Amino acid sequence: MGLLQKCRRIVVKVGSSTLTHSTGALDLRRIERLAKTLSDLKNTGKEVVLVSSGAVSAGIAKSALGHRPYSLEEKQAMASIGQSELMKIYDRFFSDYGHKVAQILMTRDVVDNPVRRVAAENTFNTLLRMGCVPIVNENDAVSTDELTKFGGNDILSAHVANLCRADILINLSDIDGLYDSDPRKNPNAKFIERVEDIDAILSCAGGAGTERGTGGMEAKLTAAKMVTENGIPMFIMNGAEPEILYELLDGKHVGTYFTAKKQNED
Repeated sequence: MGLLQKCRRIVVKVGSSTLTHSTGALDLRRIERLAKTLSDLKNTGKEVVLVSSGAVSAGIAKSALGHRPYSLEEKQAMASIGQSELMKIYDRFFSDYGHKVAQILMTRDVVDNPVRRVAAENTFNTLLRMGCVPIVNENDAVSTDELTKFGGNDILSAHVANLCRADILINLSDIDGLYDSDPRKNPNAKFIERVEDIDAILSCAGGAGTERGTGGMEAKLTAAKMVTENGIPMFIMNGAEPEILYELLDGKHVGTYFTAKKQNED
């Protein structure tokens, strides 16, 4: 039996570079395929939480800004415009496949403050019990410093997985998984299928993969360390074809698998 088949509560993270065209505008076809695939996972009895980037890109496209924000104020404005647009698109696509969504915007102090953390846990549990797909993003419209920012949605997804007590975290990226060096620069880079000691492979990390992404492999490895130490395994997989999740559901090994520290192995 595949690992995903045994998991009931799944957190899926998808980045801006996966959700957008090279122009920076949203890739509607891919977003619809993602919504369809996640809806199908829900139809099998899974609980799904989606951590989604893309608000700033959506804001840039809708406002016709024409460039990445130069200032914090511009970025916050684009996030404010784009978040409502992004949720409208998700709501339409998930509704087409029979599921409802809910928006959760988070700042770092939510997980750092015990009272607010419990409130967030209760909100997630209630929404999942109601059959919703919580769609989570960092609240870029008000996040300004290290006290309120997560430092990207890779880190946010790890916090969400821990907060929700998820069974697995799946990071859909613009790369197939972890390599021993950057495959964009080194054609001989070797793919790493399984990681049990994250500290031993930190040298493989690099910067952001594309100009539309902000995380990069270093943030993904940090997220993997955060969840695996709490007993939650993680996959990094290429999100260009969202249907790749079916392969994982069917028991095939795709992407890079980070084993959980406190969980029995297959």
